[in-house]
Amino acid sequence: MSDTHNDIRPDAGLHAGAHADAVSAPRRPWWHWRRLTRGRLRPALAAAVAGAVLGGAGVAWQTGTGPFTDGRACWGAFGEADVAALFGGKRDIRASEVELGRDSVNSEGSSGQCRLQSPRGRRITVQVHRLDVRQGGSGERWADEFLSARLTPLGGGLLGMASDTRAWLAVPDGCTGRPEGDDGPLVFDLETGWTTYRDEVETGQRDQLARAVVTLVNGFLADEGCEGVLADPVARMAAPARFQDTEAEGLCGIEGLRLPGKGRSAFDRPLVTSGGGPVRTCDSDVVFDRPRLRLMTVEDPRLSELYKGSALREGEQMEATGATDGRGFISDDLGLFQAACQTGDVTFLVRSDESSSAADIRALLPRYVAAEADRIGCGPLRITLPG
Repeated sequence: MSDTHNDIRPDAGLHAGAHADAVSAPRRPWWHWRRLTRGRLRPALAAAVAGAVLGGAGVAWQTGTGPFTDGRACWGAFGEADVAALFGGKRDIRASEVELGRDSVNSEGSSGQCRLQSPRGRRITVQVHRLDVRQGGSGERWADEFLSARLTPLGGGLLGMASDTRAWLAVPDGCTGRPEGDDGPLVFDLETGWTTYRDEVETGQRDQLARAVVTLVNGFLADEGCEGVLADPVARMAAPARFQDTEAEGLCGIEGLRLPGKGRSAFDRPLVTSGGGPVRTCDSDVVFDRPRLRLMTVEDPRLSELYKGSALREGEQMEATGATDGRGFISDDLGLFQAACQTGDVTFLVRSDESSSAADIRALLPRYVAAEADRIGCGPLRITLPG
């Protein structure tokens, strides 16, 4: 699979966040993948089209008739001004793009990548991919980074979140249809490099990434022939999360929830997702870029689909009593329960990076599940651990 490159040139009349630009851009040539795959993308068609386009991309670019002749980047979604907004107004940004095709290596369905690079070293990587339900995202790496408590939900019913280093948004089901079988959602995400767990999120950068990911999905929906435009999410986003004092109420803001037999340290302060949304994550005992302890409630059924396979993982199975059915397991490093709530499947989990924390997981999980189920209206729910 080969990359194609271009420099983003001035494009009169473009302005950041204007969806009309994607609609009124110059008509793409007949071989452009977005025209050939109009309508719902199907794996066989996507693979065939991607192969045909990529096979001729080198020749097309050399003759000046390739995908970037309309002065846009990232599958036609970004105009020159959109890119400049992501790079502090700088317009000397280079773009490289791998067209949307089928990922035959990981079997994750349609995928593509776009990279924006500044001469000053800053870069942004855009990915489009279907989340892998077999591995809780993509081998858990995606969930680790993109469901972090540093990210704020986009709100307005959108399945997406943003911080100053990460943003993601799932393509709405309405026009393109629901994923087939047990597939995860099709997601556009952006990342700016190494993430951090400082609680000081630069809201200006966060807002630009939030707008950019909405622009990407709007461009995709327009090319699919979908009606309607997703609105700018920034005005409805909550303030970024800040570290909490565990002694004020309890761990993760849950009254009475405590780690057994442990005093408070400088690293114990939890960071909890700010604002209502598809997921509520509590990251605690953070060192460098990863929390030692994560407690997470995945409320959106589309995202909870990622953990359906994990709920059957080998380990000690648990039982539940109350108004809700479900299934789950507990092991030395993870306790997980997936409940069938009124709105669909909801996943509760407690995870630790240290196998010596098995006792902490056993102590926290039942109380955490009970409290969170009550909070979201899925209770009463009480789980019984084996042994």
